[in-house]
Amino acid sequence: MRMHRGSSKGAGASSPPPEPLPLSASSTIAVEVEVARAHRTAPRTITVASGTPVKELVRAVGESPEGAVVLIEGVSTPMDHLLVAPTRLVVVPTFSGG
Repeated sequence: MRMHRGSSKGAGASSPPPEPLPLSASSTIAVEVEVARAHRTAPRTITVASGTPVKELVRAVGESPEGAVVLIEGVSTPMDHLLVAPTRLVVVPTFSGG
């Protein structure tokens, strides 16, 4: 019995090759981070992998995710929010030592 080309039946059938990961899966983004204090500090630019959670950036600037609020464009953002594009964060510490 002859099978036509493209038939999924027959001994020669194989599974399709795996799809490659999208380029964004391995890309990096630049995030500008400013910690809001009584004395204004200069913003820092940190390069991270696309998909990094906000809490990782909070830790990277020396703050505790449990004791800070993060604003993106003036809006409070959850700590588990994933960063996928260049952006600017403002980290507002919510408690002080003592």
